[in-house]
Amino acid sequence: MGAIMTTSRFGGELISFKLDGIEKIHQGEESVDENGKPYWKRHAPVLFPIVGKLKRSQTLINGRTYEMPQHGFARDMEYEPITKLDNFHSYVLKSNKYTMARYPFEFELYNTYRQEDNKLIFMYKVVNTGQNNMPFCLGGHPAFKIDPDDLRKGNYFLEFEEEEEKAHFLYLVDGLVGTEYSKNLLINNKYLLLEEHTFDNDALIIKGIQNKRISLKNRRTKKKVLTLNYEGWTYLGIWSKAGAPFLCLEPWTSTADRVNSNNVFVQKTDLKILEPGDEFDNKFSVEFFN
Repeated sequence: MGAIMTTSRFGGELISFKLDGIEKIHQGEESVDENGKPYWKRHAPVLFPIVGKLKRSQTLINGRTYEMPQHGFARDMEYEPITKLDNFHSYVLKSNKYTMARYPFEFELYNTYRQEDNKLIFMYKVVNTGQNNMPFCLGGHPAFKIDPDDLRKGNYFLEFEEEEEKAHFLYLVDGLVGTEYSKNLLINNKYLLLEEHTFDNDALIIKGIQNKRISLKNRRTKKKVLTLNYEGWTYLGIWSKAGAPFLCLEPWTSTADRVNSNNVFVQKTDLKILEPGDEFDNKFSVEFFN
């Protein structure tokens, strides 16, 4: 089984994974609608030091207000390449004047991709290189190629490894997390049907999944498309756009601000905090099928 992985120092991002010549990753600006407009310009960005939106795109750190765009700044920065073998690519982003003006902490963020046959492993490491405790959020945002007609017709579904009785869906209000849960869309606590209106209110965000091994399947072709294993992550984001030929499955440590947030960064839900010199490692894997 032949697999070819392509990555970019811009965003330290995976931009292609071909299995026996078949592309598995959304092709960003190259994938356009009938008007020639890209559906979504990215491929598989890394979300750091926030996931989702901040209330008013601002946050308070040590009493000072900082501006930060949705999903943070790491996805729009140039990384330094570390290693580039056929099946192992690694990059690092180091804090600098630009990042310090938006997030006043010294850090190193490592994005590493390893290919094993039909499996792709996304590995991230955050290192606190400063002298103070460092709060942060981290997330993956890979977009996988799908048939938009099959999504529109409701042929795709996610199958959870086990019945998930504790899973609950967050409700988004203008990109912020609402004060009440959304309707639980799981069928028999195990299946999530996907169709053209699934994402009318933005992404689905699920918390409380116990067995974090999930497969995307197609009812028309009766085939498994991929299997995601995201052990160690708190949230799963699921997202697409109307008519778009991709589906994002996104493991996150945290999520957007609440609608009633007081904007204090260290009070964000499920925040990670690193002491000086410490590091945080996390990974997820995707197994692809033709």
